[in-house]
Amino acid sequence: MNILIADSGATKCEWCLLSKGKKKIIYTQGISPYFLSGEQIWQLLLKELMPKLNQVDIDEVYYYGTGLGTRDNVLILKKALKKIFSSAKIEASEDMTGAARALCGRNKGVAAILGTGSNSCFYDGKKITKSSPGLGYVLGDEGSGAYLGKKVLQYYLYNTFDEELRYRFDAKYVTNRAEILENIYKKPLPNRYMASFTIFLAENRGHYMVENIIEDGLNDFFFTHLCKFNEVWKFPVHFAGSLAFGFRDVIEELCDVYEFELGNILQKPMDGLVKYHGVK
Repeated sequence: MNILIADSGATKCEWCLLSKGKKKIIYTQGISPYFLSGEQIWQLLLKELMPKLNQVDIDEVYYYGTGLGTRDNVLILKKALKKIFSSAKIEASEDMTGAARALCGRNKGVAAILGTGSNSCFYDGKKITKSSPGLGYVLGDEGSGAYLGKKVLQYYLYNTFDEELRYRFDAKYVTNRAEILENIYKKPLPNRYMASFTIFLAENRGHYMVENIIEDGLNDFFFTHLCKFNEVWKFPVHFAGSLAFGFRDVIEELCDVYEFELGNILQKPMDGLVKYHGVK
């Protein structure tokens, strides 16, 4: 049995080939039916994925990715996969389902994604039954990399940072107000630009202003989203994403404050998905 699992964002897709008890990780460009047509997805798979599979016959494909919140997009994606893997069983689901399966397995729980963006849901062990609506990086994404990075830029541009932090920021980024505003308001993908400044937080842990930004930003996610699920006090709450993994100490403290049972914290969902689909 050869199984192929995909966990895709808009910019990067991680694939895991499970064959003869071994794992092989492959990376391609990200895939989103919002930005790529079915033909373009097919061409991308032919060019970037197939040569790395070394002509292995695939029996099952489990694809989790961004942009699969509508039936039309799911059909576009599945059709492109079917053209490549004509004899394989193919399942395509949104990235939140992938995170829930990776984190909760076949048990009930609340699953949260904290990466560039943020999202959360209640998973009943089989499917997502409740979700907290996301509003994107402009109005929402509380607790995400974009949200915390925006706070870093606000502290810098409003001259809130003390002299020490401002010196560290200037030394690291060598930028200015005009360049920052151009990246946010005129260039593409401002959410990723803002999220890139979470590195500054990670590198300056211990400073009270940095700790305040991290704690306040993550608390906004807990209060605004997790507390909307009554189940969060009945079942474990799990987290996936680079930001959740990097600031897991703050996650643990907030779970204590809110009296949540903390479950798994995964940097990437793939390890949990490999376990979910039956290969250790």
